[in-house]
Amino acid sequence: MPTLQANPQETTYTSRLGLKAVAIAVLAACAALPQAWAQGGDGYPNKPIKLIVPFAAGGSTDIVARIVAEGLRSTLGQAIVVDNKAGAGGVIGTEAVAQAAPDGYTVGMATVSTMTINPFLFTRAEGLPAKLTPVANLVTIPAVYMVHPSLGVKTFDAFVAKARAEPGKISGAVPGLGTLGHLLLASFNDTLKTEIQIVPYRGAGPALNDALAGQVQLMPDQLPSAMPHIKSGKLIPFVQASDGRSPDLPNVPTFKELGYEGLNQLGISWFGIVVPKNTPAPIVKRLQEAAVKATHLPEVQQRLKTVGANASDMDQGQFPAQIARESQRNKALLEKIGVKPE
Repeated sequence: MPTLQANPQETTYTSRLGLKAVAIAVLAACAALPQAWAQGGDGYPNKPIKLIVPFAAGGSTDIVARIVAEGLRSTLGQAIVVDNKAGAGGVIGTEAVAQAAPDGYTVGMATVSTMTINPFLFTRAEGLPAKLTPVANLVTIPAVYMVHPSLGVKTFDAFVAKARAEPGKISGAVPGLGTLGHLLLASFNDTLKTEIQIVPYRGAGPALNDALAGQVQLMPDQLPSAMPHIKSGKLIPFVQASDGRSPDLPNVPTFKELGYEGLNQLGISWFGIVVPKNTPAPIVKRLQEAAVKATHLPEVQQRLKTVGANASDMDQGQFPAQIARESQRNKALLEKIGVKPE
């Protein structure tokens, strides 16, 4: 039987094909490494992270976000780029987070409004929380109720007495229909049996301007943005929603100590972070651990205290349940005051 011998040219060609196949496989494997690291959390983060704030610069959410970002730079070892995407009561920025790639490099600030009110206030926000993964509840901020000095009252009892004696004559500013401020005043009326006129504005800025000018006599606001006006004497605080009296307002009682637990819980705002749905669990865990650690850094805690905020000590595993619980509460409140989605 004749012996078959390999053609040298065919052997060389086959070898080249084999080497080429190996090279392609190696390149493909290398290209897949970053994705594999991302899926497993190893090597994350290896580039700057964008932190989307769904409100304008200068407000409470923005103030908290920039403080948290400083802490995250330390605990994650990467630059945190704060990106304000305001509009539609926080919906535009929240949508931007939901639509981002689920790779851990786009993170969003989440608030009571964006996660538990907007889905029942704006048609376009319906179902939006389901497109996000809650990471951590990081910071809580008290609400403080303030009056213009011209009203002539300085205490809770004096305010309630005047409001009951003059039904419909005291007006209160809120940032818009269905906003947290609206829920606060509507619930105040319902609980204390008062008839404060609720005046909705297009945003917190215009509402605060008219409160400072005395065009409206009352406004509930979050402590960070309220404190400068309280310190200047332009607005007088008479009650706060907080687990304990703020060190900045030691003489102002809380709803809790006055026996109005529902008003107290409604008025405590929280600020957390969320990521797009389907972000790998190891990345979510890495972010959660880094964020909690960031808010407990001494320098971060000090900065939070200067604006009247506190680092949250909640069990982060309970954050999704908290969102679900408060969503049901706020949906019921919106229905009670007759605010429908637009």
